[in-house]
Amino acid sequence: MGWLESRKNLAGSACGVAGAGLALAGAGGAWWPLVVVGLYGAGALIAPPERVPVPPFDPGEELGALRADFARLREYLAEVELPSPAAGTLAELAELYGALLAPGWVARALATEPDAVHALARGIRQDVPECVDAYHRTRWWDRMSPGGEAPEQHLERQLAALREEAGRLTAGLHEVEARRQQTHTAYLEERGRS
Repeated sequence: MGWLESRKNLAGSACGVAGAGLALAGAGGAWWPLVVVGLYGAGALIAPPERVPVPPFDPGEELGALRADFARLREYLAEVELPSPAAGTLAELAELYGALLAPGWVARALATEPDAVHALARGIRQDVPECVDAYHRTRWWDRMSPGGEAPEQHLERQLAALREEAGRLTAGLHEVEARRQQTHTAYLEERGRS
């Protein structure tokens, strides 16, 4: 059934009908069936192939998986001990991540920005767990051979860098929404002048 509706069959049929018209006009002579079949074949060959439809991707699915990963990260962070300044920065970062992932218009705006989703996913799935785990591993070694740079300092610097990155991500989303608002204002003002 798919072949009957295909572009190749429709183009071949149109050329075959044109061949039948030529045969009725007397152009094909005794060979008119070959002319019709040949024109059908030529039309089927020159017709463009069927276009395979692009699979529909739902950006909300990625955010759903990211929300589940963020919930697991929060469970992990609730079980680990961190120094006071780093714990405060991590709490701010987690609150910002949670606000970005909360269902609603912010998450819908986030879903339209693949780079922002990637940065957020990298922060949740890789950067924050690595910071905390590296702190705990380094702290254990630091007890064995003290005198080096304190692992707390590195943890604080890492979390501050992640907090700054999340701030840039949020500012970028805000800028997109602000431009959208400005564009709509300009459209309404232009429409009012017309």
